Amino acid sequence: MKPAQKGSQMPAKRTTATRKGLTVEEIAAMKETLKERNSKTDGESAVLAKIAEMPEPDRSMAKRIHQIVKTTAPALMPRTFYGMPAYAKDDKVICFFQNASKFKARYSTLGFSDKANLDEGNMWPNAYALKGLTATEETRITALVKKAVS
Repeated sequence: MKPAQKGSQMPAKRTTATRKGLTVEEIAAMKETLKERNSKTDGESAVLAKIAEMPEPDRSMAKRIHQIVKTTAPALMPRTFYGMPAYAKDDKVICFFQNASKFKARYSTLGFSDKANLDEGNMWPNAYALKGLTATEETRITALVKKAVS
């Protein structure tokens, strides 16, 4: 590449985007999904391993959400989903935890798929930002998980 001439501007360098428009983190999540599909690993073990890899405070939140889901909806099976802890019914993901550090976000996310029974009229939330967990958030998550599997 030729050096920029005076008065001309060099294009900005991409820091995390690749040639195809996906970020490095998005490509890594896709690769994890392919590994998950071919893996014979127990879902519970895979979820606990992913949680153990997380930095704090994501790890503590993920551990607590794992406990809440297992207690509230024991029929949901732990598994990974794009490299994230998730919980499925009949092999369909109902909810998942996306740690903030995964995509360098400012908050973690508790998300619900279209298989979750959260419908309320014509519009309802299906993802929740989490910056911390107190008894208030835990109570709300418990209610959401109960409703999602109803």
